[in-house]
Amino acid sequence: MTHPTASPRAAGPSAAERAYQHLKQAILEQVYPGGLLISEGEIAEAAGVSRTPVREALLRLEAEGLVALYPKRGALIRPVSAREIADVIEARRLVELHAAERVWPRRAEIRADLARWLTQMRRAYAAGDVTALMAADRAFHATVVEAAGNEILAELYHRLRDRQLRMGEAGFRLSPGWAEVVLAEHAAQLAALDSDDPAAWLDAVGAHIDNAANVLRNLR
Repeated sequence: MTHPTASPRAAGPSAAERAYQHLKQAILEQVYPGGLLISEGEIAEAAGVSRTPVREALLRLEAEGLVALYPKRGALIRPVSAREIADVIEARRLVELHAAERVWPRRAEIRADLARWLTQMRRAYAAGDVTALMAADRAFHATVVEAAGNEILAELYHRLRDRQLRMGEAGFRLSPGWAEVVLAEHAAQLAALDSDDPAAWLDAVGAHIDNAANVLRNLR
């Protein structure tokens, strides 16, 4: 009589992947702010791994432009530069305004999703959860971009995600009142989406991006 063999347990993430995810999240959430020099030992202790997987994780993050490695000293968390802010804002304007124009004829298809993300943003704000607020904010914007139907532009927009999250965290944490402004501007976008005026919708989207640019520039 044969007995069924036990299926192997699903392998969890490797030590290098755990170190990578820990450090990347800490950078994006400003736990490790730009300009901080942190040692491999500190990262290993915080992530609960040895130094070898930390080195692998740091190489990945260096390739992504988030850290600069200094042998025998550790890793410098790269500050967000004025050039990076300008480049991200320019890319956002190009992609988001194009997407906003494309989705106008089918605006009813995304209205419920946008309202849901705005509700989640308000709940996160009330709970003081900046990370959840940022995630819902990014999802709000991504919903419009993805609905435009251009997969290449959507992929480009998602490649900006990490940079936007990092900048957005700084904006929400360091600029008093910015969260309330963002919530009001998203509500204005929904109101414009419900109108019969496509220009009002495009103006609301563009104004939101421009205001974000001003906040981020003032943080420097």
